[in-house]
Amino acid sequence: MKSRLPAEAERALWRDKLMLLMELTSDGVYGIDLSGQCTFINPAGAAMLGYSVDQVVGKNMHRLMHHSHEHGHAYPEQDCPIYRAFRAGRTCKIDKEVFWRADGSSFAVEYSSHQIVELGKICGAVVLFSDISERRQAERQLHRTNRELELRVIERTAELSGALAQMRELSAYANSAREEERRRIAREIHDELGSLLVALKLDVNWMEKRVVDRAEVAGKCRTMNRLIESAVENVGRMITDLRPSILDHQGLIAALEWQLQEFTETTEMTCNASIEVAEEVRAPDGNLATAIFRIFQEILSNVARHAQASAINIRIRLDENLLSMEVQDNGIGAQPFDLDNSRSYGVMGMRERAMHFGGSLEIISAPGQGTLVRLSIPIAPQKCEIVKAFEHSHGGGA
Repeated sequence: MKSRLPAEAERALWRDKLMLLMELTSDGVYGIDLSGQCTFINPAGAAMLGYSVDQVVGKNMHRLMHHSHEHGHAYPEQDCPIYRAFRAGRTCKIDKEVFWRADGSSFAVEYSSHQIVELGKICGAVVLFSDISERRQAERQLHRTNRELELRVIERTAELSGALAQMRELSAYANSAREEERRRIAREIHDELGSLLVALKLDVNWMEKRVVDRAEVAGKCRTMNRLIESAVENVGRMITDLRPSILDHQGLIAALEWQLQEFTETTEMTCNASIEVAEEVRAPDGNLATAIFRIFQEILSNVARHAQASAINIRIRLDENLLSMEVQDNGIGAQPFDLDNSRSYGVMGMRERAMHFGGSLEIISAPGQGTLVRLSIPIAPQKCEIVKAFEHSHGGGA
């Protein structure tokens, strides 16, 4: 039967093993009694503090190397987490403080305190600590880098926002210039080509009356007359496509009604629509009216060309502060990424027009579920004579 070591010898053996382990570790390890006096410290810990082991043992550790906060103001012993923790029978771990060296310099430290218990009583604590100056420096550098990146992102975002605002201004100017050019071309076509066609028609009529005895020539005059009438109709359609005169002469609401009528007659689609204008509110005019009309025109054009729908619901309401429009079809729908595609110029154009005037355009669609387009544009209050609310509904055509 093996002999057993006396308890004291066994404890001494364990202390020797622990001291050997502490001497081999690169982290600092020291022990304190209940009064805060150092009972042991490993060489690595003493070297970190700038002392020899003999210079530390027996000293009050808080007064020796934990006496001040990072910026130099006093650190009362009663506030020390090490003492408060082990005296209360708790463990603590701190990584936001500093320890002070013998030469008066400090270093960022991470330390933990664990109570020492003998015979069921707390008789002190063992403290493990390590120099985390490099880690703290890296954290500060990372923080500075992140802050610099944030500032750069803010600056870049501001630059991009400014560039985007300029692009929108340019787009709005281009739209305005294009509308003005369309208006000019439409006016010149009407004044020049329209007048020439009318004059030509009168001349052909004059000739026809004077060749009634020559059937072949009279027939040719009638054919020419029909061609001239067809040309007049085509010119009128071209003028309307360039710039509907109703928008300039009768205003936005009449233009929307006219466009809706044209759509239902052309597509023969079942259409339920209402256009409501609150009392004592004047419809917007100028560039805003043009933008709203062109957006509505583009929405209906997309439905006619792509939706393959049989029915469409349209709700337009204008009150003192807002114009809202909803257009929903029962067509084939579309994938969301198709609507957000950078080549979807029609959708981009509608959104840009709306955003220029502080509005928004939302498109909700899914394959087989049709498409819903919502337009919302703020309207500056404009009081004038009463405009009666207009409500219009279509069923199976105009």
